[in-house]
Amino acid sequence: MSVFRKQASPQDGKDSKSSLGLRLNVFFFSTFIIFCVIIIRLAVVQFVEGPNLKEVETSRDTKNVPLAAIRGSIRAAGGEEIAYSSSVQSLYITLTSDYTKKEKDGSLSSVSRANAYTLANKLVENFNKYGDPNGEKLTANDVVVSLDLNFRKYSGFMARRIKAGLTPKEVAYFMEHKEEYPGLEVVEESNRHYNKDTVAVQTVGYIKPFKSSGSLDIYKNIQNAMKNIDNDPGLTYKDDEFVGFDGLELQYQRELRGKNGYQVISVNPQNMAEKVEDVVPPVKGNDIWMTINKNIQLKTEQAITEQISWLHSHSVQGKTHPDAVTGYAVAMEVDTGNVVAMASMPDYDTNVWTKGSLPTDVWKSIMSNYQNGTINPISSGVSGHGLQSVLLLGSTIKPLSVLIGLKEGFFSTSYTYTDKGIAYFGKNDKSSVRNASGHVYGSMDPSRAIEKSSNVFMVDMVGKRLYEKYGDKGIGVWDKYMKEFGLGVSTQSGLPREFLGQINYTNTKAAGSAQAALVYASFGQQGSYTTLQLAQYASTLANEGVRIKPQLVSKITDSDGKVVKTFGREVIDEVTNFDPSFWREIKKGMSSDVTAFSDFPYDFARKTGTSQQSAKGDLRDNGVFIAFAPRENPKLAVAVVIPEGGFGSSSAAPVARKIFDAYDWEYGLDGVPKKSLKKDDTKEGAADGAGSENTAATNN
Repeated sequence: MSVFRKQASPQDGKDSKSSLGLRLNVFFFSTFIIFCVIIIRLAVVQFVEGPNLKEVETSRDTKNVPLAAIRGSIRAAGGEEIAYSSSVQSLYITLTSDYTKKEKDGSLSSVSRANAYTLANKLVENFNKYGDPNGEKLTANDVVVSLDLNFRKYSGFMARRIKAGLTPKEVAYFMEHKEEYPGLEVVEESNRHYNKDTVAVQTVGYIKPFKSSGSLDIYKNIQNAMKNIDNDPGLTYKDDEFVGFDGLELQYQRELRGKNGYQVISVNPQNMAEKVEDVVPPVKGNDIWMTINKNIQLKTEQAITEQISWLHSHSVQGKTHPDAVTGYAVAMEVDTGNVVAMASMPDYDTNVWTKGSLPTDVWKSIMSNYQNGTINPISSGVSGHGLQSVLLLGSTIKPLSVLIGLKEGFFSTSYTYTDKGIAYFGKNDKSSVRNASGHVYGSMDPSRAIEKSSNVFMVDMVGKRLYEKYGDKGIGVWDKYMKEFGLGVSTQSGLPREFLGQINYTNTKAAGSAQAALVYASFGQQGSYTTLQLAQYASTLANEGVRIKPQLVSKITDSDGKVVKTFGREVIDEVTNFDPSFWREIKKGMSSDVTAFSDFPYDFARKTGTSQQSAKGDLRDNGVFIAFAPRENPKLAVAVVIPEGGFGSSSAAPVARKIFDAYDWEYGLDGVPKKSLKKDDTKEGAADGAGSENTAATNN
């Protein structure tokens, strides 16, 4: 058998080598492409996505824990601290895994619980050894509850406050033995205090924990803003941080708070703290300086309290007034707008709020008087009568009523009107209004109508005339004048929850007709306003139509005493189209006979008022009084309201007298403080007793 074998040709070898080379080229080219993609991706990760990934890593591995700042003080005009914070040292524990291990069912392990009680017993032992022997005694159970082992109050990385107000010995011990207590920190915090003299407590306001303040718009906004403040953790609020909830504490929350510090804490995947990476210290809050003078304020508060007691035991026009239990007063400088006194009585000790919660018995004792009755319509008078601190103006409206009549051309300053004691209005004159106590005053000009408090003049010459001139639109004309003088609009004091007043004259159906509404409004029976509004109204009369903002704060200073901001006179409205003779006429008429001022050394403008309101089936008399002194170049305007106190001349006016005397002593109604004359105490003693045995004046 023969075997034939094919011999490889030279061409076959060449093809084989060519194919291998192609494959190698494809391989190397592919490898090159892959490396290029990897390099490009690495570049993108490092230079483009790197910062974002770093931020994600940081936010995942570290947490910012706020450190509360020391709250600034609220000071009286003389610098006295009315609300202030003291520095205290508090013990905090950040949980470690020794205290947080879980069983398979998710419950806390017995080992972790045992470790927690071992720690608690050790802490309590040293609290008892080095702490204040007269202070609050903590038990091991108290400490375990504060540790919040089940994370019901705090996240795992958040430090738990175990005890506040450490003694120096406790601080020294725990700092020296810090290594024995993993996660222990001694942190400087503050306690809020209020002056024990209870100075303008409702104006100053009070504080509450941030977690209990969510009903207020300011804190709702802060909570929303906190979601977007990762770049400034100092703006974050702690749940247990105390914040302003009313009064100046709330109005100036941002200035008083300062800025929180914070700890940057690294956490593990279980969200538990590992160590403190960085600490940014807090910035102390600024101090607020009130315009309220402590001495004048205390004299005002005392005057109201004494006057209420006097009304209970002294008969005025044949009756005592045992139902008068509250009183309100505001004293405002005419030229600056500075409020030197703002009293809502009775008051209370604001320190009850500094514990974070109120016992039921404490709440019941303050619930009727913790709000500011000079700006809010709070319950007033004997419980159940339904009266409030915001009352009808009564005759205090009559200077403005006459001013409106003069401006509208209904009469001149020399016009003579015959007061017959009764005025008729309505269809066929079926309705009527009489003067108080049925007085008939006879011939009078506009100023005498104010002085004698003639209801019938106001009805015939203002209320009815407005309706005759404008018809139903007369309501809008009256309303415009009221608001120009601050009645029915904000005083712009800035105090939280300020009431704008109760306007009744726009409800013509309730009044019976537009004419009836204007008639009743003309002598003060269709509008209820706050005491602060009355003070601003009196100041606007004194300023001849210039309404200025009530100032409660004169300046703000930082923790070093440097002035950050000042506040001065601010004009809100200015009514300039009244003839000068009109102002002279109404100021002349503001001359009611008031016994409490019988020996007052200054000529001054005043108007008494008695607003009548029905409550529990009886018609109750409320005392109202406005005044400014001196009559020419006035310095101070005062408004006083005593619900159920009877005539304003016998209930409210004596309080005003003591306020004027207190201001004269401190600042001088003539520009010369009487205390600077360095005389004996005789004059001040006389001022304290002025009006203590008053009798009713005849005009209201």
